[in-house]
Amino acid sequence: MGTSLPFKVTITTSLWFTIVFLILTDMAVLCASVALGTLAKWMTAPTLIVELYLNLWPCLGIFVIAYAIARLYPVAGMSPAEELRRTSIATTIVFALLATISVLFKETEAYSRAVLLVSWALALILVPANRALMRTFFASRPWWGNPAVVLGAGKTGNMLVRVLQRQPGLGLKPVAVLDDDPEKLGMVCGLGDGPVKPDSKHTGVPVIGSLKLAPTLARELKIPYAIVAMPGVSHECLLELLEKYGDSFPHLLVIPDLFGFSSLRVPSKDLGGVLGLEVRQQLLLSGPRFTKRMIDLVLTIIGGIAILPFVLLIALLIRLESAGPAFYGHERIGRGRRKFKAWKFRSMRRNADQVLHDYLEKHSELKEAWERDHKLKDDPRVTRVGSLLRKTSLDELPQLWNVLCGEMSLVGPRPIVEEEVARYDKHFSLYLKVRPGMTGLWQVSGRNDTTYAERVQLDTYYVRNWSVWLDLHILACTLPVVLLRKGAY
Repeated sequence: MGTSLPFKVTITTSLWFTIVFLILTDMAVLCASVALGTLAKWMTAPTLIVELYLNLWPCLGIFVIAYAIARLYPVAGMSPAEELRRTSIATTIVFALLATISVLFKETEAYSRAVLLVSWALALILVPANRALMRTFFASRPWWGNPAVVLGAGKTGNMLVRVLQRQPGLGLKPVAVLDDDPEKLGMVCGLGDGPVKPDSKHTGVPVIGSLKLAPTLARELKIPYAIVAMPGVSHECLLELLEKYGDSFPHLLVIPDLFGFSSLRVPSKDLGGVLGLEVRQQLLLSGPRFTKRMIDLVLTIIGGIAILPFVLLIALLIRLESAGPAFYGHERIGRGRRKFKAWKFRSMRRNADQVLHDYLEKHSELKEAWERDHKLKDDPRVTRVGSLLRKTSLDELPQLWNVLCGEMSLVGPRPIVEEEVARYDKHFSLYLKVRPGMTGLWQVSGRNDTTYAERVQLDTYYVRNWSVWLDLHILACTLPVVLLRKGAY
């Protein structure tokens, strides 16, 4: 097969190596969590018998089993928010099981409940953080993940290859594309809007032949995943594909004819033999909205009290550099199209509008960039303190007041002004259903390095796929993004 194909299919991934790697790193972090919990207790109670906790190492096997049941070995095609949800639930269940066992066997006096609680809290933070860190450093390595075959070299298949290559952390690495169109044979997917002719520097995935090669690839190369990326195909043809190739691959994924309506969790329903997909708009339900609001209030009150001295210091520095108020309110559009003032630390000079006008008159080549994104990398209106605040996103800390007042949320779509409504087009109705956020998918996905169309897509994705776990994932990603100043200016 290999000699007659325009490209040789090479498998570099190692499923078992990926699994073993994840298991070992998980066990190391769990050990660290228990060690830190034990150390914290020992510092307050030196009489603690540390050896008792050293003897608990066999319990690591219970965590591995629980994570395996939660399908966390390996993580293939799973979103970070879903991985966080499964990891947190599995970790909590195992700790609860260990606590129950200690009670049943009357070991509560020997083992400290404080150690158990602290270890559990640390594991909830460290295990997901470690997995995210390992994915960041190792997901792009050749051995990471599972090989996959993409069935269909059209627009959807090409887009899918590009997404999987740009996000290796998903754990699916396309190695070949199959399509019945003979004109696409020898082309490469993943480099542009459609399959293109390869060159010596191509990094895409080759179209190696027709769909009938799928069973051969699965059998000879042990490829476990196939993805049917032909959403426009007829119902009869799709059923035929599933029947023909469903037995060849342990995992057969289908991109449905709902392309663009992505969702993290769309449960399937059996309606008397008819397949149904339940699309839940979580943020339209009273329960999830109440939960999100409670999270906002609790975190805002706790965080606001903790950073109050820092806020006062920043306000003082602003006043010392330039005359005028330390805070600045700008009108934005909120939920239900209600207008509100989004508060920020003042980062501009008092005569900012005139300064901008004069600057654009002198640098006419920047007018297009300003009209397109309303952003300038070297904005002449920004003060020295303001520049630092913007690069670190500290200028948005006063928006905690907006969150407290119910005008904004900690996580949500980026708050926009009236002039930006037209750019949201048909997606603007989704924006109006939720409170805008201090941070969101846009902020942790490149910020100003993304195009405006991508910002709109990220906001739309968030509204359609909201969950507590997605919010926690975004909040966890916000801090490193801020510290690294990625896409900030």
